[in-house]
Amino acid sequence: MMGIKQRRRREKEHRRRQILDAARELLFSQGLNAISVNQIARRAELAVGTIYFYFRSKEEIFAVFQEEGLELLLNDVRRALEKGTDAKESLHLIAQAYLDFSRDQKNYFDVINYFLSAADVMFAPEIKQQIDQHGNRILMVVEQALRDGIQQGHFKEMDIRRHALLFWVILHGLVPFRKMQDTLLAGDDHLAMYGFAVDHFIGGLKAC
Repeated sequence: MMGIKQRRRREKEHRRRQILDAARELLFSQGLNAISVNQIARRAELAVGTIYFYFRSKEEIFAVFQEEGLELLLNDVRRALEKGTDAKESLHLIAQAYLDFSRDQKNYFDVINYFLSAADVMFAPEIKQQIDQHGNRILMVVEQALRDGIQQGHFKEMDIRRHALLFWVILHGLVPFRKMQDTLLAGDDHLAMYGFAVDHFIGGLKAC
């Protein structure tokens, strides 16, 4: 027989999932910028006060989706590392996986981008720590590819952490340029530019 405490805990877990499911549906149907706490409450058929009982802000709800997205991206990046026949191919596949993720999981990508660009938004330390841990796990996959390249004799000795960060900055910085195909990139091709940047980075890692 279920005790009162256990029943209450299950009810809270159910309500939290209810809120997240409603917010996720809004995110996928309307996009990140169109979501408000009031809309989430209406979709979940709950009072606004109930939403704030479980989440202190809209950003705290987005933080959950940030973690979901980063977990999906981590799995994609890990598969790319495993598929590569050598470190150079693995880095190319990781770059392709990130580009594919930005298209195929656009809603999650927008949330990730939101957190990276919203430096003025204050998050609870435990939330920020959780998100940072997910991001660090992705960087560790890139670090492994770089480490493999050194061991295989393809890459020179380097500061692995710094180069992994640089690689990720290059990828993340170039993805939004897809929207500028007819303006800033007029006369060029976004995919070609993306590939050029990845090739240039990997070329700079070559062992002497």
